[in-house]
Amino acid sequence: MHPRIPRQSAREQGGRPPADPDNDARFSAELAAVVSGARRRALRDGDRQIDTAHLLHSLLDADAEAYAVFEAEPQLPRLLGYLVQRSIGYGLRWQGTVEDSGAVPVVTTAEGFSPLAGGAMEYACARAGRRDGGPARGTDLLAAILVDPDSRAVEVLTRAGIDARAVFARVDDSLRSGPQYPGV
Repeated sequence: MHPRIPRQSAREQGGRPPADPDNDARFSAELAAVVSGARRRALRDGDRQIDTAHLLHSLLDADAEAYAVFEAEPQLPRLLGYLVQRSIGYGLRWQGTVEDSGAVPVVTTAEGFSPLAGGAMEYACARAGRRDGGPARGTDLLAAILVDPDSRAVEVLTRAGIDARAVFARVDDSLRSGPQYPGV
């Protein structure tokens, strides 16, 4: 049996009641499903925290809009292969370590997330707020996990032969050009 991803008590979170990242009102229904899927992947892989590679895998699996960003990518099958192999070889060196490049501020209140993944969740919500004030969507999170070049998600993309900066630019372009995103 895999260990549970630890949940922080309210006292450990600075007295605030714990947020339920699987049912956060700041997330679209699709993004809530992505978080649930990432949590299951982390548990299955025996990881203590959800990291950006878990989030990337879950985005590709559960969010059609995020997946569409990669559809024209010739290396997509290779990327999916790396993500699937995580629990059987690739990525095992990450077990027992915390994903934190030090490049972005550490988020300590993101329950069950690595510091980078927690920061990405906050970034996604802030991005959605700047866009239209609505809930964060999968493409907001996709952009967020690509911001730090030292994240595990970017490492997986790089190993698969995919330029994370180019993917970020495609996400940014799709958000700017879509009629439902005024003011971005």
